[in-house]
Amino acid sequence: MIIKRQIEISNEEAITLYGIKDENLEFIENLFGIEIFARGNLLTFKGESEKVEKALNLLYEILKYKEKRNLITKEDILMLLQKEEKKEEKVINKEIDKKGSIFINSKKEFVIPKTPQQRKYVLAIRKYDLVIGIGPAGTGKTYLAVACGIEAIKTGKFQRLILTRPALEAGERLGFLPGDLEEKIKPYLQPIYDSLFDLLKYEELRRWQDRKIIEIVPLAYMRGRTLSNAFIILDEAQNTSFGQMKMFLTRLGVDSKIVITGDITQIDHPLSSETSGLVEIQKVLSKIKGVKFVYFTNRDVVRHKLVKKIINAYEKYYEERNKDRNLRKTEKG
Repeated sequence: MIIKRQIEISNEEAITLYGIKDENLEFIENLFGIEIFARGNLLTFKGESEKVEKALNLLYEILKYKEKRNLITKEDILMLLQKEEKKEEKVINKEIDKKGSIFINSKKEFVIPKTPQQRKYVLAIRKYDLVIGIGPAGTGKTYLAVACGIEAIKTGKFQRLILTRPALEAGERLGFLPGDLEEKIKPYLQPIYDSLFDLLKYEELRRWQDRKIIEIVPLAYMRGRTLSNAFIILDEAQNTSFGQMKMFLTRLGVDSKIVITGDITQIDHPLSSETSGLVEIQKVLSKIKGVKFVYFTNRDVVRHKLVKKIINAYEKYYEERNKDRNLRKTEKG
């Protein structure tokens, strides 16, 4: 939800806070992705409510800090922002401790989120009916969503756990492959099975599948269904088209919850003329109340320590390659 907040500060505070040619205000705008309008001593903050509140909290910390300094620099602002993030992390940690870890009571008794952002993700899943987790591989997006789904079934909050992902390698034309439906789709849904096998005992997983408590289906088979009293997970959502994403979201029935996961840097193949559904959903649903986006970074990678280094190396490579391309374009121009 987009909001506006106004505060009035003194002349002395304005001189210290704004910086040369308002560079500090522009820096804060870029940090939070909001707009700040300065008219004399009156400051107006405009943007998503959560981001505006965070920016205002930072501003109050800056005004306290300025009593010790005549000049506020970008380095000072970053230092104060880190302090605010640590405060928020402590609050999140306390909240997750109160509510407990994710209850599994099977092959694993509990699952414990390992990073502050993972904790925030788990809390969001428990609070919101639609949660979108976006970030690189190895950050626990799918695993934690599956764990939360199992917990929700075991505690009686939902009757079914439905897991789906686009079966792109087969072009969604699974009828040409040998075997029954499960044999056809299993190779494409194996990452979901991996999470389930790690969390649940085999006998329990088989029993849940036989009783249709757990369903694992390709996205193509979701069309036409209305899913009520269900915990639904869409994995690898970056490989959905705009139309597929709309179709999936409109499956949401009464007393149901959806968790969508994906990595917009790993779209596996061109989606013809259509944009990735996960890219577009950020624009379409960003202002809707009851929808929560959680973004992961390389700091949340919890796989082998080399995975984080590999991701960083690829990011650096792409940055350098894009710089070279832009430079060549400039030289040609």
